[in-house]
Amino acid sequence: MAKLNVRVNRKRPESMTRQIREQLNAMIDAGSLAAGTFLPSERELANSLKVARNVVRGAYEQLMDAGKLRSEGRKGRSVRSGGGKKKSSKSSKARKK
Repeated sequence: MAKLNVRVNRKRPESMTRQIREQLNAMIDAGSLAAGTFLPSERELANSLKVARNVVRGAYEQLMDAGKLRSEGRKGRSVRSGGGKKKSSKSSKARKK
């Protein structure tokens, strides 16, 4: 599990969720959070930042929607490989003969 250097500033106009999401996104893009790296649990990160758990959950879910993170069930969330692109669900088309 990665030790994250994430900070929130309550005086900034951006929401705390956005601040966390942008910092994690920057770490993923810079490669300081490598593919397969597990992130701290929502509760752990929320406690260390002294924010509500829903704030961290929102940031994690937004990064999952963007394809940057994947959920590994009870193991937690990890950084997705492949530059943050979601797997597309291609519908198979029937071939005409």
